[in-house]
Amino acid sequence: MTAGAQLAADEVSSQGEVEELEGHFESLEQQAQAARLGMWVFLATEVLLFGAAFALFISYQVHYPGAFRQSIEHNAKVLGTVNTGVLLTSSTLVAGAVHALRGGNRRWSSWLLAGTIGLAFVFLGIKATEYAKHFAEGIYPGGAGHFFVEHHERGTAEFWTLYYLMTGLHAVHVTIGIGVLGVLLVKIVRGRIGKLSAHKLEVGAIYWHLVDVIWIFLWPLFYLA
Repeated sequence: MTAGAQLAADEVSSQGEVEELEGHFESLEQQAQAARLGMWVFLATEVLLFGAAFALFISYQVHYPGAFRQSIEHNAKVLGTVNTGVLLTSSTLVAGAVHALRGGNRRWSSWLLAGTIGLAFVFLGIKATEYAKHFAEGIYPGGAGHFFVEHHERGTAEFWTLYYLMTGLHAVHVTIGIGVLGVLLVKIVRGRIGKLSAHKLEVGAIYWHLVDVIWIFLWPLFYLA
């Protein structure tokens, strides 16, 4: 082990944190930078995935502007807007959790992180309510349901299929985010993640911010445009 790595290990030990330095890294800082880089590479693949979905949506919207406009007007604007506020608030909380952990305040960080997870469940609850509302109206993916008998304009089925596909995919990412943040919360509470290993929470927060940013683009497309 190099002198720098040994010094880092001693510092971790003095803080009482369970932070192990992998053998192929020379310091904890290098290890943290590698973790951040890995997350950014992963996020790039996520951007490509959703970018293709956004391109598909826009191409259909260009072909069927009238049907898309009517479908957007029919969508649950209030629920979609409330969910936007919920996610923006959750991103603020997770950013505060990272800041608190960097300052050595694990207790406050854990509370903020718990609030983030709580708001994520609120988001999913509102989204489930929204889906239930559409199902009751006979709006199902693929143009199935009695809604499309009355609204048979070309492009209507395409809009709602993309709606379920893209918002459903986003909901999957929210669920994954809950799992990731939940694991981090447990480790913070147990003292396995603290000030010196705050980059682990930072990486999780970066993922959560991606979830938020994706919704910021979905919101105007399906509720306002």
